[in-house]
Amino acid sequence: MLKAIIFDFNGVIVDDEPLHLELFRRVLGEEGIALSDEDYHAKYLGYDDRGCFTAALADAGRAELANDAAVIAELIERKAGYYRQTIEERFLLFPGAVELVQTLAAKFLLAIASGALREEIEIVLRRGKIRDCFRAIIASEDVTACKPDPEGYELALAALNALRNDPILPDECLVIEDSIAGIAAAKQAGMWCLAVTNSYRAEELTNADWIVATLVNCDPETLFATTTESAR
Repeated sequence: MLKAIIFDFNGVIVDDEPLHLELFRRVLGEEGIALSDEDYHAKYLGYDDRGCFTAALADAGRAELANDAAVIAELIERKAGYYRQTIEERFLLFPGAVELVQTLAAKFLLAIASGALREEIEIVLRRGKIRDCFRAIIASEDVTACKPDPEGYELALAALNALRNDPILPDECLVIEDSIAGIAAAKQAGMWCLAVTNSYRAEELTNADWIVATLVNCDPETLFATTTESAR
């Protein structure tokens, strides 16, 4: 039985992957490092800010900076400042995301597990008037490893279980993701995964249990019920 749904954030609820590329490129450019669309898609999409900056600096031969926690923290904060400025000017929620969250929140416990900074998540959810739909948020600051490590999803489930007397099992959880790394994290956590083709092509997301092109009129509950019933 489906009891909880955990959403990724960037690329699922908020259409800001192009913005993150823009801002990664801006900050890295200020450090003399070029970032192409191809490299971002192939190497860094799905990383949190720490992972992206660390990997990009290392790949550019700047190992001394990649291994300097203070440098990485400053780059993250610089990008976060640019993000705050921009997100106030743009409404970037995906079509169907708000309606889906509101519908599912009436039936299931919802959480977010994301590599985004908590402040960025909070700003967008408040603007979409769906902050109260989520009972737990696991952000970049809450984990020690980014996706494909399952830590974020495991922590999100633990946070939801802290609200209950009877624990929800991983296979009673559905994750909604858009990235290859995110799908891997969900599956390693023992959860079901619905992928939406907002950031990758369907043929790149085949490790998910289901793939949809949009969240508009999406019905995860029926997908889950039909599949799990047929598997019995």
